[in-house]
Amino acid sequence: MRTTLRDVALAVGVSEATVSRVVNGKPGVGEQTRAAVLLALREAGYEGVGAARLPERGLLGVIIPELDNPAFPLVAKAVEARLARAGHVTVIATSTLDGTSEQSYVEALLARGVGGFVFVSGQHADARGERGAYALLVRHGVPAVFVNGFMPEVDAPFLSTDDATATERAVGHLAALGHERIALIVGPSRYQPSHRKVIGFHRGLEDRLGAAAAAAHEGLVVETSYTVEGGQAAMGPLLEQGVTGVVCGSDFIALGAVRAVRARGLDVPGDVSVVGFDDTPLMALVDPPLTSMRQPIAALGTAAADALLAELAGEGAPHRGEHLFRAELIARGSTGPLRQPAASAP
Repeated sequence: MRTTLRDVALAVGVSEATVSRVVNGKPGVGEQTRAAVLLALREAGYEGVGAARLPERGLLGVIIPELDNPAFPLVAKAVEARLARAGHVTVIATSTLDGTSEQSYVEALLARGVGGFVFVSGQHADARGERGAYALLVRHGVPAVFVNGFMPEVDAPFLSTDDATATERAVGHLAALGHERIALIVGPSRYQPSHRKVIGFHRGLEDRLGAAAAAAHEGLVVETSYTVEGGQAAMGPLLEQGVTGVVCGSDFIALGAVRAVRARGLDVPGDVSVVGFDDTPLMALVDPPLTSMRQPIAALGTAAADALLAELAGEGAPHRGEHLFRAELIARGSTGPLRQPAASAP
């Protein structure tokens, strides 16, 4: 069986990232360590180290939480495209609540010589998440980059959409259209993006409607699942409270909210305006076309890949800590001016 770079790393007592730097002739490795790695590589039968690309170079992992929401595969696609241009092979894995865990994937992929990971909206974004996989990577010296979630105790690159500011802008959009009874439907607050959206929602209300109005909206924040069904179930009670505008934590939630409005015989946007989040493909083609906060998916994925490439090269990513990306408001047919009540006849 062919010796992998991980085997060489274990034999020398260094990280796989260090072996990768030696293989690719990158700086950041002491001369004694470089000499030991080169010797081990030659003994393993590798030729042209530092000049020629070795077969094991750059086998990298991308772990996403699901395939149902197109935002996650699109981030993985952007990561994979950038890594492929750099000559790496990417393994994309899906870690669901009822499927294979992040830690199981990390253990399996490390055994196959994977030299780095990108985690998209994983356990790092969950306040109750299991962090064992990340500790395992630290022990093996394998770099990782995290998308949409932040762990300040971990020294790694984190890249996230600025959910708070995006939600604040969505509230401002509805307020500018005359809406004063505005609600928020998000996923469970244990997830960092949802928690940040709640912060942005209240910030937007205070800025546009005043502190008193914001306090009156305390009961208009509803947590639900990130599904069409979740959005529909959450929207029903909000309609009974006179809501005329709603900001949703995902496009799927927003589609469910639209369905609930129509089930009551009401119109979108004539009676209720709806804002989604992500602006995933096809949202311009639904009826009505959905107003949504567009996540910078391609920029996030490309930046995550660049950060991982910098880590592998021993250069250190230029933005350790958390780097926030701005979402763009895409206004379409699901939002409109508040409809004024018809004047009564004299």
